[in-house]
Amino acid sequence: MRKIIFILPFLILSATAFSQKKTDATKVKDTIKTEIINVVTSYTPTISDAFKIKKNPTIRISARMQKEKLRYQIFSAPVASTFIPKTGIVKRMNIGKRERVYSNYISAGFGNNTTPFFETSLHHSARFKNDFGLYAKYISSKNGIKKSLLDNGFSDLTIGTFYKQEERSYYWKVGTDYTREQYNWYGLPTSIPFTTNTIDAIDENQTYSTIEAHGKVVFKDSFFNSGAVNLSYFSDNNNSKEFLFTTQPQFRFSLKSLGKNFNDLIVDSSMDYLNGTFAQTYSNPTTVKHQFLTLGITPKYNFNLKNLNVKLGTKVVFNADLENKIYQFFIYPDINISFPIVANYMNFYIGANGDLKNNSYKELVSENPYLSPTQFITQTNEKYNVFGGFNGKLSSNINYDIKASYRDEDDKALFIRNNSKSDGSNSDSLLGYEFGNSFSVVYDNVKTFSIFTALTMDVFTNFVVGANGQYNYFTLTKQFAAWNTPKISGEIFGNYKTDNWYAGANVFFVGERKDLLYSATFPSTINKIYLLKAYLDVNINGGYHINKQFTAFLKLNNILNSKHERFSNFTVQGFQVLGGVSYKFDF
Repeated sequence: MRKIIFILPFLILSATAFSQKKTDATKVKDTIKTEIINVVTSYTPTISDAFKIKKNPTIRISARMQKEKLRYQIFSAPVASTFIPKTGIVKRMNIGKRERVYSNYISAGFGNNTTPFFETSLHHSARFKNDFGLYAKYISSKNGIKKSLLDNGFSDLTIGTFYKQEERSYYWKVGTDYTREQYNWYGLPTSIPFTTNTIDAIDENQTYSTIEAHGKVVFKDSFFNSGAVNLSYFSDNNNSKEFLFTTQPQFRFSLKSLGKNFNDLIVDSSMDYLNGTFAQTYSNPTTVKHQFLTLGITPKYNFNLKNLNVKLGTKVVFNADLENKIYQFFIYPDINISFPIVANYMNFYIGANGDLKNNSYKELVSENPYLSPTQFITQTNEKYNVFGGFNGKLSSNINYDIKASYRDEDDKALFIRNNSKSDGSNSDSLLGYEFGNSFSVVYDNVKTFSIFTALTMDVFTNFVVGANGQYNYFTLTKQFAAWNTPKISGEIFGNYKTDNWYAGANVFFVGERKDLLYSATFPSTINKIYLLKAYLDVNINGGYHINKQFTAFLKLNNILNSKHERFSNFTVQGFQVLGGVSYKFDF
């Protein structure tokens, strides 16, 4: 049995070997050879490929570089002091009561010399960013000058409407205005003894009417920055009429392509067309016409050079006198430079500019409403106006400005009194302005040196006082003097306001002026110069807020009851008082 067990493993091993040999003998021969393939690619490292050199440097410090240990010791000593620190607390700024702002108001009042007054402003905003409204004002007075032989009252009516619409990238506004002003040529010369019949025959009334339409558009992000258009028709009751059309586009060009620090270039442009007619001249019944076309362009560039603020520009104007067939080009400077000598306290500025002023019948009447409707209209060429001065602060609450200027003007407009065509006893076929009670415009080349000063001071909260004054020295070419123009003028003012009431005061000073006296009735030569005296005009106004919406107001004018002459022979009203109530509200 042991032999069988011992022989059995040998038999199994032999059978296995025999079977292996048989299988290898019947196996098909493999014809594929063994080859080596090398794949080459770009190396793309990863974070895991990196390794850090681990090296701990050995730094040897010499004995001289060893840090010494610092020892601190406090020696206390008593010090006599009365200082007791207090804990900090928050101080609140007193800004007063927050006043509600109303969008609409109505004011009405009445004064001496039969002076009714009315003013209102109404407007409404819709949800689609538009706004439209109405403005109206009326004031009149009757015969406030007691010694005047003619009617000396006046009236002034103004009505205006507007509509404004805001879009995403621009807004536009249009409006219309109507103005009616009534005056009287009441300034008869005292040197002529007018009879009662002559006075009764004088028609001294003059009425001016203006119809105006205007529009404006402003873009938020465009090279066409803004544009304005104005169209007006001005007339009187003596067959005078004037048509004026103006447009003022403004362009903005970016200069960032030249450098990131460059500012935008601003270009102002304008076009004015003026056409007017007078029924006659003062000397004969010949129609007088004026017609001008003026084109202007003004490129200007503003930049800062450290503390130096500079505006550089020039104005080029083309003017066409279409009535007389005269065409001209003008070039004017437009420069302004300012520099802080002492920051916030003293600034120095200097500049030069000029312009071609379009005189119109409407503008001349706004300066002197007693003009006769017989004017020759031309333009004033301000060749240059050089100025310089200092402004800033004397302290935290006192501001000042000192300015000197020198200008050269060709055909500057001046007012002179017309000579009377009546000797006081005749009035046949004479118009209401031909009795020495009106003015005409004369032109002269005038050089003017001026000094202007201004000072304002915030005395304390809600109380401001100030003063300004100007001195003029005229050099004329043809005329004897700058007629009806003062050499010295000034103003002192003050305003105070509380939560419940307010008050203000103005004191105006006007120096001596000069006008003409004639030797006889028209036509005649100049006899001598008439001197108009200097005067003070003191005015006070105030009001009391009854509640948030109602306010009572009071105006006192010419408190000194001065009988000064605004123009030659035109004495102003004496003491005037006007009181009323205003009401503020929202729709």
